[in-house]
Amino acid sequence: MSYVSVFLDDKGFTSQQIGTLFAIVAVARIIGPNLWAGVADRTGKVGLVMRIGSLLSLSTFLFIFIAESYLLIVLIFSVMMMFWTAIIPQLEVTAVNACGTSKGGYGAIRMWGSIGFILATIIVGALLDVFSSQAVIISASFTLFGIFICTLLITAPKKANAIHHEGGSILPEVLTKGFIAFIVANTLLQVSFGSFYSFFTLYMRQLDYQGWQTGIFMAVGVVAEIIIFVFAARLIKRFSVSGLFVFSLAMTAVRWLMLAFLAHSWWFILLSQLMHAFSFGLTHSVSIHYLHKRFSERYHSRAQAIYVSICFGLGTAIGSYFAGIWWSDGIGAVSSYVYCALIAIVATFAALFITDDKTLKHDEKVSLKEV
Repeated sequence: MSYVSVFLDDKGFTSQQIGTLFAIVAVARIIGPNLWAGVADRTGKVGLVMRIGSLLSLSTFLFIFIAESYLLIVLIFSVMMMFWTAIIPQLEVTAVNACGTSKGGYGAIRMWGSIGFILATIIVGALLDVFSSQAVIISASFTLFGIFICTLLITAPKKANAIHHEGGSILPEVLTKGFIAFIVANTLLQVSFGSFYSFFTLYMRQLDYQGWQTGIFMAVGVVAEIIIFVFAARLIKRFSVSGLFVFSLAMTAVRWLMLAFLAHSWWFILLSQLMHAFSFGLTHSVSIHYLHKRFSERYHSRAQAIYVSICFGLGTAIGSYFAGIWWSDGIGAVSSYVYCALIAIVATFAALFITDDKTLKHDEKVSLKEV
């Protein structure tokens, strides 16, 4: 979605329309993960859910080539995202299960996704300098096709403890102060990303940076991700979940302030992008670790779904919508990032209340009623 705003801007849509589109699309991330996670938990067929989701995502997205109206484009992206949410939570669960008892190995697996993103952002950024914004949707189509092929090759383990075989409610684990603080902090973090996710590429174009430069800026952020993924396991062992979140969120606030006031210097843009190691890389690694420690195996898909739907779904929807209003077709770019920094500061305080809850044992749950 990094360059989609460029594609939409070239179609003549306003910043408020672009922000609203991203917000509507994000709503699908609220509904979709829980729906697909329920299917995966009840059937135990994680791999099949991923394959169906990837195929339908690709099929839906191809309609973008004939869409002209704003409402039709919104519909296409929304439906596509609904199917896309069938992939990510199940893939996360598969990745962590593949690591066995070494949960830190997740970072090494996630690193390869970051490498792919680096190549994509640089290539698409360069293509934008040569071709029209159609390069964005053409590249996305090939990427979705590649993802579908990959899901055919992934061996996802069937869940031995499907929900219909065991009783138990996820609510006692969800309704705790520590977990609520975790969700609030992560949701506010995603809200603060609103201006970056929706308008960073347009911001760079507004400041007269070339497409290839924007691609490099984004790639630097992902390189920072890779580095932090390598060291994430060691950091998680050494520091508390709350401590890592507080530090990362504070760095995120600084990052948005740098983009607000220092973006005319490409050195500061690069520095702000290096902070992506904390604002996304470390927070996401810590979140995955926390969820798999806090929840038993039979609830991993639903725990991931809660995390993705509320934090990335609701948080991104709110952030994108207000970013579209604050941005005001580029006039409010600086103030928009200042607002995002303030939100990140609030998230920092929320993270102080995250507790390192231990995973409940199976025999503590069997008497509870299934939800």
